[in-house]
Amino acid sequence: MSNPLQSAPGSAVPGDDVDDALQQVEHQLSLLWRRARSISHQLSRQVHPDMEPAAYGLLTVIRREGPIRLTDLATCIGVGKPSVSRQIAFLESIGLVYKEADPQDGRAQSIRLTEKGEEKMHLVQDARRQVFRERLGEWPLKDVQTLADYMGRLNAIYGDGALRDLGTKEAGVDTADNSTGA
Repeated sequence: MSNPLQSAPGSAVPGDDVDDALQQVEHQLSLLWRRARSISHQLSRQVHPDMEPAAYGLLTVIRREGPIRLTDLATCIGVGKPSVSRQIAFLESIGLVYKEADPQDGRAQSIRLTEKGEEKMHLVQDARRQVFRERLGEWPLKDVQTLADYMGRLNAIYGDGALRDLGTKEAGVDTADNSTGA
């Protein structure tokens, strides 16, 4: 399988141009990730002043997916079950989620939002969506759709273990801390 970004002999795109373009992608993604972490922090505080951004992320998944098992939730966001369990315990303690017997397996539990959790998430996510409308409102609809398509493609390839693969290819790279970017 060939890499379409590699320069072929006689190609109009020299290798340096590809490297420059990839460096720009990396830079822009790093900037986006840093800003996204900052926004996540702000959003989590809007839900509850003691909430960590990781807990906010769990709430968004639970809201989107509906009742979900702890193990499925951990798999969905790519972290260990103990980390998710601690965050769920916190969310339970502040009344945003509750556990119930899983209808498909009475031994397991599903996690779902409480009415309070649903209300809080509705308010915060509506406000976030409004910010997107304001920031991207001047863009042509086709450009917004293209951005969504490209981001979907990028998320799909990263969902396939791209960061894990990076850690196996480059000795000394700590894949657990790749979110800091360059």
